[in-house]
Amino acid sequence: MKRGGILNRHLAGALAELGHGDGVLVCDAGMPIPAGPRVVDLAFRAGVPSFAEVLDGLLTELVVEGATAAAEVRGANPGAAKLLDGHFPDGDLTLVSHERLKELSAGARLVVRTGEARPYANVLLRCGVFF
Repeated sequence: MKRGGILNRHLAGALAELGHGDGVLVCDAGMPIPAGPRVVDLAFRAGVPSFAEVLDGLLTELVVEGATAAAEVRGANPGAAKLLDGHFPDGDLTLVSHERLKELSAGARLVVRTGEARPYANVLLRCGVFF
């Protein structure tokens, strides 16, 4: 048994398969999930687990070189915007329209669906490399 970190076997296995440049969409419960990417659905109830909890856990396990989110998050969900700004300072966060984020998410290798029930709590992570 693992000592710590991400214990969900489906998510831990999917993360182990990622490589440099792969996309990981972390999304709220309402984000349309595109056909194609592997999906790990963690949603249990509205708000559980939260976008913040899942994003924090993923960022402890992944090397991320950049992220993309919907510009609409700034006005509609200031809490999520603050969270993203805190995790991705120095221009590592690109903002696009929500429609464009949905288009980009089709190219993700992995989608992690949370139970988040606040709008625009979505981010497309771009995997980096540890060396």
